[in-house]
Amino acid sequence: MPRIVLLSDTHNAHEEINVPDGDILIHAGDATNSGTFQEITAFANWFKQLPHKHKIFVAGNHDWLFEKNAEVARHALGTKIIYLQDSEIIIEGLKIYGSPWQPRFFDWAFNLMRGKELAEKWRLIPNDVEVLITHGPPLGILDLNLDDFPCGCEDLAKRIEELVCFAKLKLHVFGHIHHNYGKLEKHGAVFVNASNCDEDYQPTNAPIIIDL
Repeated sequence: MPRIVLLSDTHNAHEEINVPDGDILIHAGDATNSGTFQEITAFANWFKQLPHKHKIFVAGNHDWLFEKNAEVARHALGTKIIYLQDSEIIIEGLKIYGSPWQPRFFDWAFNLMRGKELAEKWRLIPNDVEVLITHGPPLGILDLNLDDFPCGCEDLAKRIEELVCFAKLKLHVFGHIHHNYGKLEKHGAVFVNASNCDEDYQPTNAPIIIDL
């Protein structure tokens, strides 16, 4: 049973976070504030020295370089970190898929219009995915902002409902909405908003551990 440690939205405060041991370490995006090469390199140097056997990263809306120059950004990550962007990998017998897209909000990185554009991205998620990583949440699941307004993606929520029918999905991890950190079980799967930083961008939330 692999132990999965979940991070998200560390926003350059990674050095202040106590990361527990595990088999698979997942970061669901917004490792940086501005997504510069220097910020990504600093994050990667910290991330890759952690003892976890497998380390996975999906970019967030602040991680600009992954959208502007993916080749340079991936080079900054190095070879010890698995980067997923509309792609999958099998680790410890688990099919894991990652995608950075979110509904448009002030034109940040990996922003798309709600509706057709996002629905096409979520169509790429394989039906037999077991661990899904997205930067943003689905509508109605750990997606409330400080004003208790649901900010999640309706099209992602619809795709989740389809995936549930295949009875393969075990874990969906995301971040993006700092205010709604936590986990819940729904549709026979575990959903985790792993945002480590709070609304003030302070790293007050601990990494979340899931045993699958």
